Amino acid sequence: MTDAAAGRAAPGELAARQAELVAALVAGGPVPPGFAPAPLAAARAALLRKRAGEVARHWPLLAAGLGADWPATFQTWAGDRPTGGSLRDGWDLARALHDRGDLPPLGADELAVREAGARYDGHRPPRPRRLPGLGRAGGAVAVQLLGRVRLLRPARRPAAGPGGRR
Repeated sequence: MTDAAAGRAAPGELAARQAELVAALVAGGPVPPGFAPAPLAAARAALLRKRAGEVARHWPLLAAGLGADWPATFQTWAGDRPTGGSLRDGWDLARALHDRGDLPPLGADELAVREAGARYDGHRPPRPRRLPGLGRAGGAVAVQLLGRVRLLRPARRPAAGPGGRR
């Protein structure tokens, strides 16, 4: 009797099934055979919420700028992307929002500061800049000189509404 016939998967087959499960949970892959879709969808949603919280800790101004839209915005963006780590996920999301004109002013400030202080090409991990650097995003301008990053011009904030609220 073979391992497969006895109900045990061969090591290569087990690794392939595990990879399918991980892809379904964190990268928008299809539900693997033998798994119930509803519990898998619940686990996937929980993992996306956890991931959104981790990214918000690394990118607090981006999350605050999106406010109540943060969880849905992040989950829509991240739903079919495997994580690159919280810092990189936030950076990639901020750039995507900037490219389509949806980056809030607080997120623009944060992105400009990050861009001035580090090099990130979207593929390799961010590296600190050694030479002076400039970051721009959505009207925000930041400069890095001698290891310090300063926000020179914050992105414009919306005008105050009734009662002095924004």
